[in-house]
Amino acid sequence: MYQVLQTTPAVVLKNEQFLLRLSPITEQTVRITMTPKDEFLPARETKNRTPVVVCQTSFSDYTVHSTEQTLTLSLPACSIQVDLTSGQCSYFDATGALLVKEPKANGKYMEKVSVYRNVFSKEDKLIQKETVDGMKVVTEPAETVFDRTAYHAKVSFVFGNEAIYGFGSHEEGYGNLRGKSRQIYQQNMKACVPCMMSTNGYGFLFDCGSLMTFEDNGYGSYVWMDTVDELDYYFFAGTSYQKLLHAYRTLTGAVPMLPKWAFGYGQSKERYHCADELIDIVKEYRARKIPLSFIIQDWMTWEEGKWGQKSFDATRYPDPKGLTDILHDMGAAMMISVWPNMNGMGENQKEFLANGYMLGNQSTYNAFSADARAMYWKQANEGIFQYGVDAWWCDCSEPFEADWHGELRPEPHERLQINVGEAKKYLDDAQISEYSLCHSRGIYEGQRSVTDDKRVVNLTRSSFAGQGRYSAITWSGDTSANWETLKRQIPEGLNFCAAGEPYWSMDIGGFFTDCQNEWFVKGDYPDGCNDLGYRELYTRWLQYGTFLPMMRSHGTNTPREIWRFGEPGTMFYDAIAKFIRLRMMLMPYLYSQAAAVSMKSDTFITALGLAFPNDPQTFDIRDQFLFGPSLMVCPVTAPMYYESGSVPLADVPKQRSVYLPAGCGWYDFFTGIYYAGGQTILADAPIDKIPLFIKAGAIVPMGPAEQYPGEEEDAVITLHIYPGSDCSFSLYDDAGDSYRYEQGEYTVTPLFFSNETNTLTIGKRQGSFPKMKQSQQYRIVLNGRETTVTVENGEECCITL
Repeated sequence: MYQVLQTTPAVVLKNEQFLLRLSPITEQTVRITMTPKDEFLPARETKNRTPVVVCQTSFSDYTVHSTEQTLTLSLPACSIQVDLTSGQCSYFDATGALLVKEPKANGKYMEKVSVYRNVFSKEDKLIQKETVDGMKVVTEPAETVFDRTAYHAKVSFVFGNEAIYGFGSHEEGYGNLRGKSRQIYQQNMKACVPCMMSTNGYGFLFDCGSLMTFEDNGYGSYVWMDTVDELDYYFFAGTSYQKLLHAYRTLTGAVPMLPKWAFGYGQSKERYHCADELIDIVKEYRARKIPLSFIIQDWMTWEEGKWGQKSFDATRYPDPKGLTDILHDMGAAMMISVWPNMNGMGENQKEFLANGYMLGNQSTYNAFSADARAMYWKQANEGIFQYGVDAWWCDCSEPFEADWHGELRPEPHERLQINVGEAKKYLDDAQISEYSLCHSRGIYEGQRSVTDDKRVVNLTRSSFAGQGRYSAITWSGDTSANWETLKRQIPEGLNFCAAGEPYWSMDIGGFFTDCQNEWFVKGDYPDGCNDLGYRELYTRWLQYGTFLPMMRSHGTNTPREIWRFGEPGTMFYDAIAKFIRLRMMLMPYLYSQAAAVSMKSDTFITALGLAFPNDPQTFDIRDQFLFGPSLMVCPVTAPMYYESGSVPLADVPKQRSVYLPAGCGWYDFFTGIYYAGGQTILADAPIDKIPLFIKAGAIVPMGPAEQYPGEEEDAVITLHIYPGSDCSFSLYDDAGDSYRYEQGEYTVTPLFFSNETNTLTIGKRQGSFPKMKQSQQYRIVLNGRETTVTVENGEECCITL
C-alpha cells in the first residue's frame, strides 16, 4: 500500500519497496520517477553531463484529490490516477477520458543489477582492423572492477484501439508498432530516440541511455531498460500531434534553423578524391542547369595513413580556402565527413592521447568529456572550418558497432549482444546510446562559439532524444539498393520523426548497389547505374527523397550524378531532373516549414495515423505520409519498367493504390483533379511522376527552379490555392544563414484564403532583415485561373479570384 508523503512541489508516494514521484513540468507534462532507495537522485548537473531533458521548469497550477484507494493528480491538459494499493498509473486527457493505463500488477518494477567498469592501460594490446565501416581499433581491458549497483527497469501498458509510433529509425520497416518488438540500441542502420507517441493523444519520453526494448505481444506491452540508476520518464498529452511535439521539444530543447541551402539538393558519392573533382561536379550541374545546393566530401580527405585527422591532404586539396571560395562563387555549399575515431598517429590523435581524452581503445575520443569535445572542435576548426567549409558529416557516430563482418547476418539477439557488448566495453552501461548526442553537442557549441554568421549543419548516422537542438540531421545508415529496402525506409523515417526529432534523411539510391559475400552488402545491381533496373530504382528513391527534410544522393559502387542515368530526353534523366527542380520550386514551402519546426515545434514528415487520428484506416499505412502541413506523398516502391540486369517488365500497370484519408478532400498535385476523402483510388504513377495530393483547404507557396537558393533576386512566388475550407499559411523568410533570426531578423507574411468569398489576403509583412526585398511579385493560381499582383513594402493586399 502506498502512503502519501507529500503533494507539493511534487507528489511523492512510498510503499515497502519503492518511492514514486509525480512532478508536474508543464500543463501537459508530468515527470515520473521511481527508486527503491530512501531518496531520489539529486540533480546531476556537471560540466561533462549532456542531459536529454533541458527543461528546468515546474508547474504549480495542479490539484491533488485522494481517496482511500486512489490519488489523482490533475493538470489543465491531463491527469494521472495512482492506485494506492498497487501503484498502477492510469492516464487521462483534459476531459477525463482514459488515454492509457498500466496493468493492475507490476505496472512498473525495478530489479538490482551490478554494473562493472573496465580499466584500460596504455600497455594494452591494440588490434587495428580495416573494415567496410572504416578503420577500427579494439582492445581488451586490463581489469574489470565493480562500479555500482543499478537497476533493470520496466514500464508496462494496457493499450486501447490506437496506433503507436516512435523509438527512432531501424531496419525492419515497421510503421505502427502495435504487435511489434523493437530493440533500441545504436548501430549502423539503427538510430534510436527513446520516445513514443500514440494516436490517442499522448506520448512517453524515457530518460534512459542504456539498451532498451519495446514489446507489444504475447509477453505483454512494455518498455524495458537495461541499466538505470533510477526509473525516470515523462508523460505528456495533447489534443493534436503538434501539441505532443511541442511537449517533447519543451523537454528536450528547441530545434535551430538550418541554412536555406540545406533544403536544396545535395550531391555525394563514396567518394570524391580531390578538390578539382568537387569543382568539376558543380560546374557540370551548372552547365546542365540542374539545381545543386551543396556538394559533399566523404571520408579520407586527410593525409594517407592518418585516419580521422581533421585536416586536408595538401597533395589533393592544396588550397582549401580557394576550393570553398570557388564553390561559393558557384552558389554551392560544402559538407565534409569527420570521424570520432583516429589512428595512425596523426597530430590530432597524438594531442588527444597526450591529454588523456581517448576512450579505452586509444582511438575513439571521449565525447562525454567537455574538455575532449572542446579539443575535437579546436582541431576541426583549425583544420577544416576556418577554410570556409559549411557543414559537418559526423559519420560513425555510434563508434562501437561490431557486427559488420561475415557472410551470415547474425540473428537479432546475437547482433544485440555483439553490438551492446562492444559498446559496454568502453562506455558506461547506462550511457551506451548517448555518444552521438554528446558528439553533436561538441560540434554545435564549438561552431557557435566562433561565429554566428554560419548556421550549424551536422549530418549524423546516429541519434538520441534532444539531438535536434544541436542542428543534427540523422540519416538511416549504409543501406543496400533493392526495392524492399526502399519500401522499409518510408515507415522507419516516419517512426524517427514520430519520436520527436524532425530531421531525418537517407542515401538516395541505397549505399551498396553491389551484392558481395558480406551479409550487409546486398544490393541487386552489380552493374550500378549502367543497369536500367537500377536507374528505375534510383529514380523512385530520388522521388521519395524529394519530400524529406534533407534531399541527398549518396552511395558506393557506382556514381550518382544525374548524367550517369542518361542524357536530356531520356526517361530516367528527365524524371530525375524534374524532381530536383520540383524540390527547388518548393523552397518557400520548405523554408517556411523549417521555421515552423524551429519556432512552433512542428515537423516535416508525419505518419498518416498521427496526422489523421480520427481515421483508423490510416493507422497501418506505411507507404504514404504528410510532408509539411498539406502535401501527401505516395512513393512508388515496386518496379514497373525493368528488373535487375536491364530486363524489361511486361504488362505492369503504371499505377499504385492510394488511400485518401477521411476528414477532408484531396487534389491531385499534377492534374488538379479533386477527390473526396475516405476512399482508395488507383493513381497514375509513370516514371516521371509519383502520386502527390494536396489537402483541400491549403495554400502551397512555390518559387522558380533556381540553381541554388537566392540565385534570382526578383524571384516570383506562386501561391497555389486548393479550396475546400478557409485556410492560411505563414510565409517565412530571412537572410538564409546566420543566427540573427534569433534576434528577430526575419519576416513572416500571413496568407489567408476565404473559401466563401474566394478572396486571398496577403497580410502585412511582419518583421524585417537586412537586404530583404521591398517589392514581391505573387502569381496566384486557383482552379486553373491565374492572376498576378505586386506587393510593395510588405503592405496588405486583398485579391478576389
